[in-house]
Amino acid sequence: MDSRPAPLPRATPWRSLPCPRAELRLDLVLSGGQTFRWSETNPGYWTGVIAGRVWTLTQSEEQLWYTLHDEEKEEDRREEEGLSEPPLKKNRRQLLPETSRAVGTSGRSGGAQIRGVDGLDPSQILQDYFQLHVSLSALYQGWSYTDAHFRNVAVKFPGVRVLRQDPVECLFSFICTSNNHLSRITNMIQHLCQAFGRRLCQLDTKTYHAFPSLQAMAGKGAEARLRELGFGYRARFVSESARAVLKTLGGAAGLQHLRTVSYEQARHALCTLPGVGAKVADCVCLMALDKAEAVPVDTHIWQVAKRYYGQELGMGARSVTERVHREIGNFFRSLWGPYAGWAQAVLFCADLKKYESPDPDAKSRCAKLAKSSPSILT
Repeated sequence: MDSRPAPLPRATPWRSLPCPRAELRLDLVLSGGQTFRWSETNPGYWTGVIAGRVWTLTQSEEQLWYTLHDEEKEEDRREEEGLSEPPLKKNRRQLLPETSRAVGTSGRSGGAQIRGVDGLDPSQILQDYFQLHVSLSALYQGWSYTDAHFRNVAVKFPGVRVLRQDPVECLFSFICTSNNHLSRITNMIQHLCQAFGRRLCQLDTKTYHAFPSLQAMAGKGAEARLRELGFGYRARFVSESARAVLKTLGGAAGLQHLRTVSYEQARHALCTLPGVGAKVADCVCLMALDKAEAVPVDTHIWQVAKRYYGQELGMGARSVTERVHREIGNFFRSLWGPYAGWAQAVLFCADLKKYESPDPDAKSRCAKLAKSSPSILT
């Protein structure tokens, strides 16, 4: 599909960014355990929420296409039955329409430009969210040069890159992952957003909400409501961590500030929160706080490490202890370099074993990767 996709009702005109599949595979990234709020609404079309707006994305061989869906009017939101709280006032993390030249590649269409987070337009928001300034093909070249197992995995899993998510959403999403599986995590986060987040719009039969504010999750009765929704012991972690972030870390701005400190400092700060251990902290560091060296370690990655990189990793332990986490993280950082967390994301995606359609051009590309230099890792 190289032409513009068919227009969708009540949505902005389709626009695109140059982005080859080798740099991004939507199917692998948006359902690979990094984020839990995207769904494939039609074959090859993914709908989810970024920066307080509902987006649909699709891609051709060389382009990433996007459209934004119209928000409901405030009076329509008030009519929603069972709305847990009044609509929140607009804030700077929501996208606001402005009259301007349309964004997109080559100025393909006119219309209203939409600006949002810190004044960014939609194309800039997507570039930030997918971190498109990072050359994934160069990283794959370096990892394939130094790691035979990665080279084999790269054949079937090109285009797996790490998202740069909102720190609040990323933190509380991963608090919900404790002793949980992907489909249940997705349902829990959907219920969290429906109960405490602002309603954005309805597409077909599905309603989309913004991610809740810290104040909403910390509010009186939040824990009891989450228990009613099936969160179990995680209900306390969500409400208590929301209060702790507000009280001790400076709220959402304080979480954002952790992007500017060292990996060790950010990890330590996160581990002081209820329900946040080494794995959750590393997930947030990697996927929201710009710590590309963070390597989240769970039982899946531990088994991958032992199977392909040495039985001695984590020797003597029966579960992923702090020692195992540190030992495996340090091993992969020494092997893969400063973007070790990105390489781990590829192996984690492969370990999910849910993708059965490898990129048809991957084998020839992988042969080229194996001959390339690892300069990106130095």
